[in-house]
Amino acid sequence: MIYVLSDIHGNAKNFDAILQQICLQPEDTLYILGDVIDRHPDGIRILRKIMSMPNAKMLLGNHEYMMLEALKAPKNEISDSPWERNWPSKKIRLWYSNGGKVTHDYLKHIRKSIRAEIVAYLEALPVNIDIEVNGIKYKLVHGTLLENYGTGYRSYRYASPVEFAVWERLPVDSPVPEGYTLIFGHTPTIHYHSDNPLTVWHGNRLIGIDCGSGFPINENAYLEKGRLACLRLDDMKEFYSDSIAQESLR
Repeated sequence: MIYVLSDIHGNAKNFDAILQQICLQPEDTLYILGDVIDRHPDGIRILRKIMSMPNAKMLLGNHEYMMLEALKAPKNEISDSPWERNWPSKKIRLWYSNGGKVTHDYLKHIRKSIRAEIVAYLEALPVNIDIEVNGIKYKLVHGTLLENYGTGYRSYRYASPVEFAVWERLPVDSPVPEGYTLIFGHTPTIHYHSDNPLTVWHGNRLIGIDCGSGFPINENAYLEKGRLACLRLDDMKEFYSDSIAQESLR
């Protein structure tokens, strides 16, 4: 069986709930489309678990990209303003403003050798993967297709094709390469079907699977019940992290 999920965002409870439901077997493959870390506190622990899973394959997300960029940045950046000279680097500030502080704090308290293993793993991650299931071809991405870099007016905003691929968002009518269906995370599905939020969105050869696992209670009213989604491509069955809790109430 082939499973796809995205945007865990440090929520171990949600990730464990999905794993309990899908019962991964050695012959199965789980694709994780990035953004394992940040916002909730368990991102590094989840990441290390994924690293140890032989049948898990991960893509780089914009949050892992921010982490790598922040860790490479100098502690301080030159500024014309004296009162800014002792601030953390702009890349660290960007990471923190997107929920990265909880991840950084955890990294500071683990062995350097483990940090090095994590960084090496993330640096080797792809940004797109092509797969085929039951004769259907899929392109798996976090934000958008790497090959779209330079083809649209928004490309100028990004420093590199990789930055573009993990940060850019797909419009509802985004073109998809002929013969493929595109599966992506990054943008919560509420933005594609507000009448049925926090469920997998199926568009025209587009499938969005970020159902808001990264958002804490009460941060956004429409994401108050954000959850993790997982899609099984063999039969298109959808799994949700709150399904176990719902079953227990019946």
